[in-house]
Amino acid sequence: MIEFERIYEQYFRELYAFVLSLSRDEKLAEEITQETFFKALKSMERFQGQCKMSVWLCQIAKNTYFTHHSKQKRYAPEEMTDRSGDIVIEELMERKEEAFRVHQALHALAEPYKEVFTLRIFGELSFREISELFGKTESWARVTFHRAKQKIQDAVKGE
Repeated sequence: MIEFERIYEQYFRELYAFVLSLSRDEKLAEEITQETFFKALKSMERFQGQCKMSVWLCQIAKNTYFTHHSKQKRYAPEEMTDRSGDIVIEELMERKEEAFRVHQALHALAEPYKEVFTLRIFGELSFREISELFGKTESWARVTFHRAKQKIQDAVKGE
C-alpha cells in the first residue's frame, strides 16, 4: 500500500493535467483522476512494466474519461437539423458510420501507433508531451503519429 501511495503522489499532478486537457472541466478532471487511481489500485497486479507507469495511468484515465463522456453525451448538433429543426437521420447515420470506421481502424492499429494517435487527437497532447511519456524524441512522436494517421486513412479508404 505504501508503494501505491508513492505512485499516487508521483503521478497525480501529471494525470490530473492530462484529464483536464481532455475534459476542460476541473471538477470532472478531479473525479476521473480519482477513479483512475482507484481502477489502477484494483488492477495493479496486471501492470507488467512493459510501458511507463505514467503511460499506463494515462491509458486508464483516457478510457475512463471516454466511457464517462459517452454515457453523458446527448447527440443533436445544429448541423444535423433541417430547416424545420428536425434531425436529419441520414446525415446522422452517415457521420456515425464514418466515425465507426475510423474507430475500427484505430482499434486495429498496433502499439505504439494506437496510443500516440489517441494521445494526440483525443488527449490533445503536444508532440513534446507524447515524447516525454514514451521517453522518446519529439521527432519520434511526430513520425509515429503521421504513420498512424496514414494507416487509419488507408484502412478507411480500403473498405
